[in-house]
Amino acid sequence: MNGLIKGKEVHFDEEYLHVKLEDDRIISTPLNWYKPLKNASISQLKNYKFICLNTGIEWESIDYHLNIENMLDSSLDKVA
Repeated sequence: MNGLIKGKEVHFDEEYLHVKLEDDRIISTPLNWYKPLKNASISQLKNYKFICLNTGIEWESIDYHLNIENMLDSSLDKVA
């Protein structure tokens, strides 16, 4: 185990960003933590790709990147 938190799926609902990890755990965080995602259209949200060995998520159409491990850090200023 290399200790990296890696994603394999991304889902959204009206309030949350859900990331399913390679070990099948799910991390859910409020969309309002990520203003660019909160303001994006459904088609933009669905247009993501995993980057950095699946440790990050990129939404190229809105020029936004998210480190999956940072979803677990409640001390970070989430609202951009």
